[in-house]
Amino acid sequence: MSLKATILILGLLWSFQATLGIRFVIDREECFSHKAEYEGDTLHVSFVVIKSDSQWHFNEDGVDLVIHGPTGEQIHDFREQISAKHDFVVQKKGVYRFCFTNKSPYHETIDFDVQLGHFAYYDQHAKDEHFTPLMEQISKLEEALYNIQFEQHWLEAQTDRQAIVNENMGRRAVHKALVESLALIAASLLQVYLLRRLFERKLGMSRV
Repeated sequence: MSLKATILILGLLWSFQATLGIRFVIDREECFSHKAEYEGDTLHVSFVVIKSDSQWHFNEDGVDLVIHGPTGEQIHDFREQISAKHDFVVQKKGVYRFCFTNKSPYHETIDFDVQLGHFAYYDQHAKDEHFTPLMEQISKLEEALYNIQFEQHWLEAQTDRQAIVNENMGRRAVHKALVESLALIAASLLQVYLLRRLFERKLGMSRV
């Protein structure tokens, strides 16, 4: 393999994608930014509402996410979503902003992930017909691998959310069972007390 091909492949391997992955707690509004250096790159975005701060409340209303471009234009928006994925091609290089809004009265924990796909050999204008097909195959393979990684992270966040939902449902079921048991015991004691008073009153009337 020529030195030129080796340099191109090494450049490709070291500059595939920039990633932002964060799990944070939102009160009302939180914004994050991610810089896209090249036009034509692909931005992958995903988020999952993991849990609410309240043990007795689990928000099913979701949160809002608005994506803004470098000049402030709106790229995409999600309204009242618990989880979502989206990808788009960068039309203008610059800083992209991702703003979350929480309308719930409770704090929400959100898992947020951004991946920026960029392949170095596009910028180096490889012309050699012998290794250009190889570079294209490597590019497709790496893109597939990063897509799998992106999907895996999203599924892990979904799994975490479901585990918390199941835990909360189990806790609520236990508390509900305890409350129902206490109510049944209280009703039984009240019945015993009322029956005892009724028998005492009848016994007193028979003595008279």
